[in-house]
Amino acid sequence: MSQSKVNRRSFFKLATAVGAGAIVNQPQSILAAPPQEQQPAKPVTNIADALKHPRNERSLPGKYPGKVVKVMNKASVVDNQPQEDIANEMIKKAMLQLTNEENIKKAWQQFVSDDEIIGLKVNPVAGKLLSTSHAVVQSIVKQLESAGIPRKNIVIWDRRLMQLHETGFTEENYPGITITGTEQQDAEGGFYDKDGKLYGEKMIDKEWFYYADVEGEYDEYTMPYMVNGGKHSYFTKICTQQVDKIINVPILKNAGPTVTLCLKNLAYGSISNTGRLHKQLWSDTCAEVCAFPPIRDKVVLNIVDGLKGCFNGGPAANPQFICNYYTIMAGTDPVAIDRIGHDIIVKKRIAEGIQEKDDPKRLKFMEMAEELQLGVADINKITLEEV
Repeated sequence: MSQSKVNRRSFFKLATAVGAGAIVNQPQSILAAPPQEQQPAKPVTNIADALKHPRNERSLPGKYPGKVVKVMNKASVVDNQPQEDIANEMIKKAMLQLTNEENIKKAWQQFVSDDEIIGLKVNPVAGKLLSTSHAVVQSIVKQLESAGIPRKNIVIWDRRLMQLHETGFTEENYPGITITGTEQQDAEGGFYDKDGKLYGEKMIDKEWFYYADVEGEYDEYTMPYMVNGGKHSYFTKICTQQVDKIINVPILKNAGPTVTLCLKNLAYGSISNTGRLHKQLWSDTCAEVCAFPPIRDKVVLNIVDGLKGCFNGGPAANPQFICNYYTIMAGTDPVAIDRIGHDIIVKKRIAEGIQEKDDPKRLKFMEMAEELQLGVADINKITLEEV
């Protein structure tokens, strides 16, 4: 195959594509929300393979199952800009409350140590309008450093390196920190090397995969954002080989009348060939991918950037639906956080007249995750501590 170049104009043309097959062929950042109805014949997956691997003491839901800390401060966004000094204090309060520590260094050391490589899983897929904010990420980096983690041991990552760069996750802004992604381009904007292979191919681990009996078929413009077609979605080597632990840093966003928060950020950000999974297996993918050891046994903390978020049109960024939640949430349990985030989103959607009431079917992926022992989905069993 000749080297294919997809420039920014081509990417956004692809991102706004509509018509038959669009859900399958669009990149992650603009894929549709969960389907309205569950398909009657669900495709088979290899979730049983994930469950064969024994859990360990740090497997999800981690040290504090069912506990969510929420910090709000209306000074955290000024003139539409998240404020790093306020965000830093909010994260400190959340960490101290979560861990019951009085010292912030000790709070962080419950989760990380200086001999480990720590991956920060951010979310840049909606572009500059609504990426994980630098106010939050810079604050996390500073607090990790204060806990003894050298910058060379910190990795900021997501599926698409080009989206990280476009949203300011660069060497210039984060000196000494590794910035990486699964899907990559060369200096000329090409996705293929001189041998006609996608650069992303070297970033996927064929030893670890999520199988689903749904075929991924993509055109030449979409393939670089999927890496491979077929029925296997391979885990990124960032998860399987490069980092020892993962701190998940999603945004408080909607996916239709529910959230694209902790579970979605991890699941769809960690594997290839995701386009095929949205129509029939959105809920299954969000839950089941997180049950595999590269996620389940490495994610030690979730810090939600809810300073700015959205309540409609997500996971893409539609300016009319972006709002300030002025919120940071923290916990080790991604399911419990998603459940609390769901209520925040739905409350906002009802207030804006977008929907009249909550739809219990939208909790399906959280309930599936609970069945897989990844966390607590039952709102009556979640402890929400507001600071």
